Amino acid sequence: MSPIVRQSGKTFGFHVPVVIIGAGAAGLVAALAAQEAGAEVLVLERDPVPRGSTALSAGLIPAAGTRWQTEAGIADSAAQFAADIMAKAHGEPDATLVARIAAEAGPAVEWLADTHGLPFSVISDFSYPGHSARRMHGLPSRSGEELVDALRGAAEARGIEILCDARVTQLHADENDRLLGVTLERPDGSTEEVALCQLVLACNGYGGNADLVRAHIPTLADALYFGHTGNQGDALLWGEALGAATRHLSGHQGHGSVAYPAGILITWATITEGGVQVNAEGRRFSNEMHGYSEQAAEVLRQPNRMAWTIFDTRIAGIARQFEDFRQAEAIGAIVTADTPQALAARTGLPADALISTLSDVERLKLDGATDTFGRAFRADQQLSAPFHAVRVTGALFHTQGGLVVDEHARVLRPDGTSLPNLYASGGAACGVSGSQASGYLSGNGLLTAVVLGRLAGSAAGAAVA
Repeated sequence: MSPIVRQSGKTFGFHVPVVIIGAGAAGLVAALAAQEAGAEVLVLERDPVPRGSTALSAGLIPAAGTRWQTEAGIADSAAQFAADIMAKAHGEPDATLVARIAAEAGPAVEWLADTHGLPFSVISDFSYPGHSARRMHGLPSRSGEELVDALRGAAEARGIEILCDARVTQLHADENDRLLGVTLERPDGSTEEVALCQLVLACNGYGGNADLVRAHIPTLADALYFGHTGNQGDALLWGEALGAATRHLSGHQGHGSVAYPAGILITWATITEGGVQVNAEGRRFSNEMHGYSEQAAEVLRQPNRMAWTIFDTRIAGIARQFEDFRQAEAIGAIVTADTPQALAARTGLPADALISTLSDVERLKLDGATDTFGRAFRADQQLSAPFHAVRVTGALFHTQGGLVVDEHARVLRPDGTSLPNLYASGGAACGVSGSQASGYLSGNGLLTAVVLGRLAGSAAGAAVA
């Protein structure tokens, strides 16, 4: 079945000015913005309830120059944030789009707080790799589930219709690539057709499509996929069929710290605050501070595609602000011991090797030295008993490449012109991480979901209001 139906003059069952496909953070933010611009909105969600990749994340949105940073004494700016994004992504993203996204992130988070009541705060007790300031903002539980539930609640409170169990199967367009409507399928196999004036694609990337992952990210073709299974690349395939430009399709967010076999995300604070990762031989194998995205491939290269993250009680106290970490503790995924030798016994790691590794790390910390992998250690981050460990694997979280968009989130053709009435946000759009896993700066996924979602919704709503 063709993803695009070309049929001018078609009659549809009913009409909604702005249709949004996907009810994760990108789609719900777009819906709030479109309604604020004066448009009637319909959100279509393939699942029984809105969850998506947002619910699987830590729910953290990086933003610069916010009031929460000011209250915490954190100096930051949009220009500094943009520079961090570009540096992490090796200068690959479009600098103009990066500057716009960095500038709009703070206002977007404050808008969600002030207009829609989301109780954000900034994480001020640890830093993420690549960020020159502490700018991660999240809700109290530090969970993506809380974020998507809060956004859904905000949309429902404003009477925005969210139609769940509605999987879009085709887009209808005229000969000039103007979108006319969508066909959606219900769980019982029945179909409905909806006419529209503006369409926002907020249905993420292609991480759940094994064929597309194999084609564009072959190094993670066999990796654990920790994203949402509904991310089948629909937006990418629709856009390509309409002649849209694509960019950085190999770009993605990996994560080198998913508890195995529990399948729970373990916060990277376990590393940035002084923890390390060792393989089944009890040896370190990389510079863990490069970032959790590129660490996924490093972990997957180890024996049995596993590693152990080792930290201490001080770090565990920081990690407990995250709901995921508390869940991991509750089910016994976190191993605790009073000595390195006892920790080796509990994890099954070779005692001599583990003791030697941890001794080397502590010596490096005391000296404030840099190891052979290039990791610089700090004297104030020594590990002390009791020690903790969690077995982890590497995973693919979501893709970062996608449809090329402009500063209003309009989808562009290869010649730089925009398609008549199509917008993309979140994983459906090409993000700001470049073409490599190492280009992913912590929070880039929700950054483009929220900021591009707001930009897309505002532009689509204004076009029909």
